[in-house]
Amino acid sequence: MSKLTREEAWALLTEYNKESFHLRHALIVEGTMRYFAGKLGYEKEEDFWGIVGLLHDLDFEQYPEQHCIKQQEIMAERGIEPAVIHATASHGYALTVDIVPEHQMEKVLYAVDELTGLIGAVALMRPSKSVSDLEVKSVKKKYKTSNFAAGCSREVIERGAAMLGWELDYLIEQTILAMRECEAAIAIMLA
Repeated sequence: MSKLTREEAWALLTEYNKESFHLRHALIVEGTMRYFAGKLGYEKEEDFWGIVGLLHDLDFEQYPEQHCIKQQEIMAERGIEPAVIHATASHGYALTVDIVPEHQMEKVLYAVDELTGLIGAVALMRPSKSVSDLEVKSVKKKYKTSNFAAGCSREVIERGAAMLGWELDYLIEQTILAMRECEAAIAIMLA
């Protein structure tokens, strides 16, 4: 089993995902995971964290009812290393699978997956349509409105923050900063 390169991960992702929304989300989570790898002292694992972020929703577009289940099968058939399979599947913990996030990286993925969606929805409501000028208080205001970005589970976000031992405000702040770092590059990639 060889380590997956970023290019191979992108090719696999785009084989199963065609919608720009899903590709954009994958790139945002990849960038966010790379940010947290550096922030938390895992610089040497940055590529691994990024690939996990990129592939975390591999099966969602084509197999939404089997999310985090079908992707394990797809990845195993491709000979992808078990650590990537476990990590990507663990973000479905208590939703679609019983795979507990164990590694720090898996806990970060669990916490930021839904949160990046919520932050992105808040950013789209702003005149700038960007996270560049987004503040924690704006996210918190919308966070409390349950019908805003209703598909982004507050329960999962809070469970993820608890797994990490972080306050919700800190998780939101750091995720905004992570999204700022990759926003311009994603816009160029998807242009």
